[in-house]
Amino acid sequence: MTLKTFLLASSAAALSVGAAAAEDLTFVSWGGAYQASQLKAYAEPYMAANPGVNIIWDESSNEAVAKLRAMNEAGNVTWDLVDAEGPDSQRLCDEGLAMEVDFDAALAPAPDGAAASADFGDSLINSCFIPQIVFSTTFGYRSDVAAWNGKEPDSLCAIFDTETFPGKRSLEKRPKKNLEWALLCDGVAKEDLYTVLDSDDGLDRALAKLDTIKDDVIWWTAGAETPQRLADGEVVMGSTYNGRLFSVIVEQKQPVKMLWDWQVFDFDGWIVPAGLPEDRLNRVMDFLHFATDTQRLADQAKYISYGPARASSQPLVSTHADLGVEMAPHMPTNPANQKNYLVNNIEWWADNQDAMESRFQAWLAQ
Repeated sequence: MTLKTFLLASSAAALSVGAAAAEDLTFVSWGGAYQASQLKAYAEPYMAANPGVNIIWDESSNEAVAKLRAMNEAGNVTWDLVDAEGPDSQRLCDEGLAMEVDFDAALAPAPDGAAASADFGDSLINSCFIPQIVFSTTFGYRSDVAAWNGKEPDSLCAIFDTETFPGKRSLEKRPKKNLEWALLCDGVAKEDLYTVLDSDDGLDRALAKLDTIKDDVIWWTAGAETPQRLADGEVVMGSTYNGRLFSVIVEQKQPVKMLWDWQVFDFDGWIVPAGLPEDRLNRVMDFLHFATDTQRLADQAKYISYGPARASSQPLVSTHADLGVEMAPHMPTNPANQKNYLVNNIEWWADNQDAMESRFQAWLAQ
């Protein structure tokens, strides 16, 4: 079954169930393959176990902050659960538009009895955010570059080594992640990155490092650009989201490999709109207990190459439901891929994004 057919069938099924449903819940997500993975991994099993519940999907996650603000101002919040990336969850939490959650009370423990908070670990980025997946921004590279004389990159800093690995690079046209990577390859320790960036000359130091490859960079603004440039041979290496690289490597079978060194983790998960009526809130929390347990998050990885946010889910990741390939090697959370990694420092970037962006764009224009 194609993704389009699956989504149409799922929508039709939801409508037919909805006619007799005692409880309609509106969940907000991103559409496409990611939403399809949510449907298959936990929404459909939950509705099967709770036939009086009907989940209706709204694909407005990219507008979640603005729409929840408007709903609150109007005093009419019609959404029951919202899928959000880390930065948006932080904004919604800070503004009181998302409910704070007692994770250990609300969510299932790990199979070994460990509390949910310990099992989710670093993915609990604020008191309102209930994690589902870990995705990362990392690097892919061509594995057939003749000028490399049989060598292949094995560390992040190959990006800055144009002598050993000549060719064009593809980097995102924004400061976030590029500044951290530049400082790491200029000798700054992981634990000192933001102390250095807070210093008077920290940003200058990062931009000076990026200056060394500026003439070799093609800048991207959409996640699909680097995979396409790699497939076309326009660049020899570049950054993008790990799921995009999975597609070009596994689905398209291009001569591209993943470079996981110093991947930057981001998180995607649920927020519960503040102020839900008690009956709706109780149902939402019951769903969340079910949908974020160890097995359910591992099941989602059968459909998309993003790592489950629970540590206990990782050993249960199996094969892709359609492609049949083992998914664990393609997960950012696989221990073999986590030798060096960063977690997106959402609070620091929330405080410094505007200033960093202004300086970065001025540097680009020079």
